[in-house]
Amino acid sequence: MRKATSILVITGVSVLLAAGALAAEHGGGSSNLAAWKDFGWRVLNFVLFVAVVYKLAGKKIKEFFSGRRQQIGSELEELENRKAKAQSKLEDVEKSIADMESKRQEILDDAKKQGEILRQGILEKAYQDAEKIKQQAKVKADQEMQQMMDSLRSEMAEKIIDSAEKMIVDKLGQKEQDQLIDNYLTKVVLN
Repeated sequence: MRKATSILVITGVSVLLAAGALAAEHGGGSSNLAAWKDFGWRVLNFVLFVAVVYKLAGKKIKEFFSGRRQQIGSELEELENRKAKAQSKLEDVEKSIADMESKRQEILDDAKKQGEILRQGILEKAYQDAEKIKQQAKVKADQEMQQMMDSLRSEMAEKIIDSAEKMIVDKLGQKEQDQLIDNYLTKVVLN
């Protein structure tokens, strides 16, 4: 009801302003009266048109504008909810990014620790392998030394035997040599 009153007041003020403008334009006289009548009929026609439109479509127009207002309000509310959700997601993403930095540092620290453990293991194995190689080299050197000693002994024994044989051949005659061989063969066969 208040809106209808305000619409009528606004229409009335508009008509008075238009009448004043029309009067100023024509300046007065008998033709002025005809112009006023024409203007009055036009104003009355306009007022009736507005009243009929208001009476027939007023509720629908009100509903349209109030529905539109509600729709805009609900859209604004929905946008606020979306904004709040987006803000929440943004905060979650920022937290996860901050967590990623700490996780990255943690992974790097773990990798350094594992690398150090692996390095220690490799060094320890290298020392053990070096020690084994030293022991193997020592054993091989000892074996080669023993072989050389055996070879030298064998060579010396042969030279001593050759020398003794020459001495015996030089000092003993054929008869003594034969007797010595027989005695030796008898000992070998008996043993």
